[in-house]
Amino acid sequence: MANSARNTPGGTTPTTQETVYDDFNPLDNVQVAYEKNKKIISTAAIVVVLAVVGYFFYNNMSKGEAQKAAAAMYWPQLYFQADSLNQALNGDGKNPGFTKVAKNFSGTPAGNLAHYYEGICYLRMGQFDKAITALQAFDGKGTTLSRQAAGALGLAYMESGKNDKAIENFKKAIADKDDVLVTPMYMYQLGMVYQAAGQTNEAKEIFKRLRDEYPRSQQARDMDKELANLGELN
Repeated sequence: MANSARNTPGGTTPTTQETVYDDFNPLDNVQVAYEKNKKIISTAAIVVVLAVVGYFFYNNMSKGEAQKAAAAMYWPQLYFQADSLNQALNGDGKNPGFTKVAKNFSGTPAGNLAHYYEGICYLRMGQFDKAITALQAFDGKGTTLSRQAAGALGLAYMESGKNDKAIENFKKAIADKDDVLVTPMYMYQLGMVYQAAGQTNEAKEIFKRLRDEYPRSQQARDMDKELANLGELN
């Protein structure tokens, strides 16, 4: 994308309003949206993971291979929470990372979950093709994490310039109307990708839904401004 501040730690990113009124470029506007929300996205990814890990492990802890796999996840999860993404992915020389856990314990709940973590690490490191491959290998089994994975895939496709794929996955991410964390977050991203793709009417519709259905969400605070930028004043 055109914005060179994307992967610059501490880089100054223009506000959405500045982008709109200074030679508006929809792709830059999407990038601003991502920069604005990526801390929320990363935090949400961790929160959602911790909330559903038990779903994947609980019924399998008595099985030897699954128990070994679950134990192998301990150190990479700690590195992930500490934002030490390279160690989380590749290990620390003594303990394996998510990549090895996914490979060595394929078919176990932990091996499956390792694909998700792997994808999020690559996404946050800006390696979008690898993120897509890892996230596609993950089976969320219909949990909240499956929608979070779809949202992460949407972000990876968005950053890769594949708007159609991004839209497809963001739609999956917002499938649960009762999820007040994940759904509004990815509704916002969906609206921004619609805007970048030139689908203005679809962007207006999703922004209105976000404003009206999730008024207490952080993303809803900017919806009147986003709609005004699209010529919608009510």
